[in-house]
This record gives sequence, structure tokens and C-alpha cells, in this order.
Amino acid sequence: MAVNHDGAMMVDSRFRRFFRSIVAAPECLLCAGAITSEHLICRGCQADLPRNEPACLCCAQSLSVAPSRICADCIEKPPPFDRAFAPFRYRGAVAQAVQSLKYNANFLTADWLGEAMIERIRLRAEPLPQIVIPVPLHRARLRERGFNQAQEIAKVVARGLQLPLEPNWARRTRSTIDQIGLNAVQRRRNLKGAFAIDGRVAGLHVALVDDVMTTGSTLTELARACRKAGAESIELWITARA
Repeated sequence: MAVNHDGAMMVDSRFRRFFRSIVAAPECLLCAGAITSEHLICRGCQADLPRNEPACLCCAQSLSVAPSRICADCIEKPPPFDRAFAPFRYRGAVAQAVQSLKYNANFLTADWLGEAMIERIRLRAEPLPQIVIPVPLHRARLRERGFNQAQEIAKVVARGLQLPLEPNWARRTRSTIDQIGLNAVQRRRNLKGAFAIDGRVAGLHVALVDDVMTTGSTLTELARACRKAGAESIELWITARA
């Protein structure tokens, strides 16, 4: 275990991944069936994944049809970020995988989710962002959980795309209540002014990473803080869109 600057005992995810790799038989992360390759999930589960296509190019919200690829909400009220990527919809096995990381510290799931995001991002033609920033947890929540699931995914993505990871450039200035059970208006009020951003984002193309985007309140508020700090372009990279 490592100790962070607040004195909290932190989970060493690299140790957890190594330990699991030597004590566990190779099996699919989603169905526990046998796998015969270096992939973390089997071919059957790959075929059944709830892929987020088509989706709004701006907020990654799922679309039934995609004549313009921008949803009506983003056209009517453009968000403070420029675009969003989410390889999956938040349901079924993907939702179970996200929850396994968040509540059971299954760091192999972070590897798979990060690799899936990399695969999706590599299809793009646009230039990559200059830095990657995971959505931060408040230090009290970080002490309680022992790790930040967004940062675990961001580590994989930044390393795979050879981008700088800056987990300390964003912080929560105050503790907020859990968003679960809150409606959209309550979520926005809960998070208003909850983030502070390092001024070094000024003029940069930034990617903000999180596990799930539901109403978008958290990422919208973080993006707004980045915009106020001078970020030139802001993308959201999320593993699953609700």
C-alpha cells in the first residue's frame, strides 16, 4: 500500500493486477468463461457489448437515428465542452463491469475499459488532446474508497495513447453528496463550483476522463471550470453513457 499526501492508505493497482494475474486462471471478465487470447473478455461477450452507436458527437448521448450527429439538446444549448466519446452504453455487462471496478476494486476491469476507450479513440481523424485529466474525488471520498476509478481508467488511456496524465490539475474544493437518486437539477446544484483547475490548462487541448456519464452534471461542471481556467478545447472521454 502507498500513502497519499493526506495520509490515506491507497490501493496500489499495479500490485493488485499482478496478484490477480498469477493466482487466477484466465477467464472472461464479464462471463467468467474461458479465454484463449490476450484479450480480457471472450469473443461472445465482445459480440454482445452495448456499443454506443450512433451517438451525438458533442455529448455522446445515444441517438435512434443520426441525420446530423448532433442531438437537439446540444444544438439548443451547447455545453462547455467541445465533444465527447463513449464506446459503450451503460447497461448490461458494461454496467456490471463499471460497478465491479468502482465498488469491488477490480482493476483488471479498468484495464479493459481503458483499452476499449483507446480502441474507439484511435478511429478518429482529429488531433489528440495534449493532456489527460481524470475527474477527481474529494479527499474524504478518496480516503474512504482508497482509489479513484476515473484515474485508474485514465492511467490506461494516457499510457496507451502516450499522452501526459495530470491527475493533480483538477481537484474538488468541497465534498458533495452522492449523485445517485438526484434529479438533473439537484445534480447541477450539488456540483456548482465544486471544482478548481490548475491554470496550466490555459491554451491547451484537454481530455477529461470518467467512468460513466449520466446526466452529465459532473463533467459539465468540471469542463466549465477548465474553460474558465483558459482551456482552449475540451473533450470528454467516458467508458459508458447512460
